[in-house]
Amino acid sequence: MTRIKRLTPRLANQIAAGEVVERPASVIKELLENALDAGATRIDIALENGGVKRMLVRDNGEGVSADDLKLALERHATSKIKEQEDLEGISTLGFRGEALASIASVSKLTMTSNASDEKSGWRVRSEGESMRSALEPAAHPRGTTVDVEDLFYNTPARRKFLRTERTELSRIEDIVRKISLSHPAVQLQLTHQGKSLRQYASAMSMAEREFRVRQALGAAFIDAAMYFEEQKEGMTLSGWVATPSYSRSQADQQYFFVNGRSIRDKVLSHAVRQGYHDVLHHGRQPAYVIFFELDPRLVDVNVHPTKHEVRFRESRSVHNFIFSTVHHVLSRSLAEGGAAIASQEASMPGAQYDPGSSSLSSNLFSQRALLMAEREGRPQSLSAALDFLAMANPRSKALEPGTAPLAEAGSSDAAQNEQEIPPLGYAIGQLLGVYILAQNELGLIVVDMHAAHERITYEQMKQQMDEAGVTSQPLLVPQSVAVSTREVTALESHRDVLLARGLRLEVASDESIIIRAVPALLQREHAEQLVRDVLADLVEYGQTERLTEQRDELLATMACHGAVRANRRLSLQEMNHLLRLMEETERSSQCNHGRPTWFQISLAELDSLFSRGR
Repeated sequence: MTRIKRLTPRLANQIAAGEVVERPASVIKELLENALDAGATRIDIALENGGVKRMLVRDNGEGVSADDLKLALERHATSKIKEQEDLEGISTLGFRGEALASIASVSKLTMTSNASDEKSGWRVRSEGESMRSALEPAAHPRGTTVDVEDLFYNTPARRKFLRTERTELSRIEDIVRKISLSHPAVQLQLTHQGKSLRQYASAMSMAEREFRVRQALGAAFIDAAMYFEEQKEGMTLSGWVATPSYSRSQADQQYFFVNGRSIRDKVLSHAVRQGYHDVLHHGRQPAYVIFFELDPRLVDVNVHPTKHEVRFRESRSVHNFIFSTVHHVLSRSLAEGGAAIASQEASMPGAQYDPGSSSLSSNLFSQRALLMAEREGRPQSLSAALDFLAMANPRSKALEPGTAPLAEAGSSDAAQNEQEIPPLGYAIGQLLGVYILAQNELGLIVVDMHAAHERITYEQMKQQMDEAGVTSQPLLVPQSVAVSTREVTALESHRDVLLARGLRLEVASDESIIIRAVPALLQREHAEQLVRDVLADLVEYGQTERLTEQRDELLATMACHGAVRANRRLSLQEMNHLLRLMEETERSSQCNHGRPTWFQISLAELDSLFSRGR
């Protein structure tokens, strides 16, 4: 019979190191967090061979006293928490007391520190199988230096899993980049093989913080980003979100910090992604640097050894706050392509327009649109949706192109001169039947008329749908669906919410439900798959926008088909009317697919093309 034995200290720490120390970047992360918790304002990182051969981290923090230095290398020894109650409101980056012991078990670690203003300090090394600490005096200014050599020298199997020197170095650079963003007041310097790689000066003012973001993510990001700051119910959200036109193919520029800690959380990323709904290309990734601050007692960081995951006490309110803030920031901005134009809330001069009186208005509810849909061979579900909208909006008028009288909007040069020039200016012509050319105070505006009208039509249709309310369509034959017990629990908790959105479900047993009715607009969608997606969202995120997304996807298709087409000749009145509608429409700077709808070309840029002023 195999007997139970106590593991040696080194073996126990090596097992713990498997969770904490995956690669050199993991070591740098833990050492940087310790330095920040010690109040350091300057941290220097020196590397050799991508950190595998050597990693040295020096800080000017408060240091560790000689009495505590040996204890610092023991497992479960920390100065961050003392009582069980401290776990309910952790405000430091580190708290487990495992990092130094884990690192020492798989490397040759030397730690030198000084907690006084004298020039002398103490040095400690971890030695032998028992990992006993040897203490000796050493010259050192106030602060701490941790020297880690030959990572995984005693665990060759782990060392074989390391990547190339360049790859490991890039992982460390990303860790330093995150710290530079989350702690702008701290000066950072990273060197490799004696050569400086990254230097981040202390950033106190907003201009200095923007410069640091530019250093970390590049000039293109900061030029395309919008800074925001919002507070609600003790929560603060701030940072930079890039315009949808700056979207990425990978999620490589997504940085989210909770109370200064870099976090990878599905609820948070889902909330931000929802904020980009309707303005992002399919498959593209948004770019952002977001800081979320809240009471530490409302978030649990003691979830995973790497501390990358958290749990919120009120996850639904957190999700809604982040989503609504990002959505509002993207919606309120009319700027695109680097142009700073007045906000949408500014009062617009000139005559007021009735969208129903323009040949450019949304006329997708008419019989004409239905006939066009059938003639062009569009999906039957689109035609059904047109029928539904026509019934839901009986006041909609069918207008043939060019037959309706238009309000006089900037048709007279004299009238334009008497008025303040609106943000998108006044139309001066049309280019190749595709682009509208307009003049404003800054220079030339170029508008993709199809993309712009598509966004306007889409927003009008969504507003009409919201005002009309959601109508349920009972299924002729109720459908039974096998689900998990977690999904049944989620359904029971959110039954009223789903019913308000037109989805009526009943619980048949602990592992099955019955679909009684679906939203009328989505009646031709695959009911079972739709319900499964909705329940999966409820289980994963505590809420769902799946029904709204499905509706909006269909409306976006309708808006695209109904928008004014290329080679359509427009009068100046029609062009100006489209410009005024753009100024009044949310998110009009992007079409429904995330493409820009207009660009500003300044007079200075035009002058440079002709070498004027030189």
